[in-house]
Amino acid sequence: MTTLPDFRLEAHFSKWEFKAKHHLTASDAQSMGLKDLLALATPDQRAEYEDMWLGYTETYGAPDLRAVIAGTYAAQTADDVLCFAGASEGIFAANTVLLDKDSHAIVVTPNYQSHETMPLAICETTGVPMDPDDNWSLDIDRIKAAIRPNTKLVTINFPHNPTGAILPLDRYMALIDLCRQHGIWIFHDEIFNGLGETGARHLPFIADVYERGLSLGVMSKSYGLPGLRIGWIACQDRAVLQKMERLKHYLSICNSGPSERLAKIALLHKETLLARTCAVVDENLPKWDAFFARHSDLFDWQRPDGSCMAFPRYKGPEGVEAFAQNLVEKSGVLVLPSTIYSSELGPTPTDRFRIGFGRVGLDEGLAAMDAHIMANR
Repeated sequence: MTTLPDFRLEAHFSKWEFKAKHHLTASDAQSMGLKDLLALATPDQRAEYEDMWLGYTETYGAPDLRAVIAGTYAAQTADDVLCFAGASEGIFAANTVLLDKDSHAIVVTPNYQSHETMPLAICETTGVPMDPDDNWSLDIDRIKAAIRPNTKLVTINFPHNPTGAILPLDRYMALIDLCRQHGIWIFHDEIFNGLGETGARHLPFIADVYERGLSLGVMSKSYGLPGLRIGWIACQDRAVLQKMERLKHYLSICNSGPSERLAKIALLHKETLLARTCAVVDENLPKWDAFFARHSDLFDWQRPDGSCMAFPRYKGPEGVEAFAQNLVEKSGVLVLPSTIYSSELGPTPTDRFRIGFGRVGLDEGLAAMDAHIMANR
């Protein structure tokens, strides 16, 4: 494996996320305090947390937690689930186990950077761009054209980061049929599943509908609990899970015991948590609608299908990179310019920026952004 490059998004957040006054580009939903989460628990569930033994936990994850995670799927059991310390560890493990130097991988672009850099560090990788003029959808014929005899893995992500797009169900099933014909694994980053405007129609989990599908989940995004650092992969192929478990011995070894107890409480009340996070999206999206209507000369706005983020176009003469830099430096408003999502695999948009709307307190940030734009006209 070659040396991995700097992670552009995380490096940008390292500089600005806790410094900028107005974080308007967060991809996670509104979080909650420990006291509020524990208030959802039954007395027995709370006792499991308060009375727990602070020793090592099982590498696969606590059996009862894996059973609860499996219950969020249609056709999985605890034995089909392997827990990780967040989603990124799962991305690393899946690519390392499924690919070797003689493999070929396909990823959609733009993407969360590790979905690209991980396979690129191992083998030849082809990018297939999503189409902004087709609601950021994916042309399955382009996936078909990219397949080689040694293609082992296709990586997708819906709802998509950064656009919030959800692939139409017929195209999703066509992609599964295509990969089934060629024996190709599908790694589906599903960490935003369930999050979005009320009524959003999410795709079925890949682990439920494809025997070579790997479903990546995490507590961080839809549930708004990134501090727990609990993620997982669900997969029907237990031999693959076992290989990833062996690799995890070189990584986190096991998850945090307290985090496992808290994640179990959260998932046992998943409908409450999802209703809570989706309600924030319902409240915030119309505010972005109004903002972009006020400034239609500067922005092109396209509502996302799901998640709590979108990828509008900036039409100002100085370009999106300068706009984003001036916005955070002069007005304390943080957004992600599309240069963060550049790809080694082909062209990606250079005139977009990512916004977030999954957290409370949007009004103050939008007011600062409004003021910045009016002051710089």
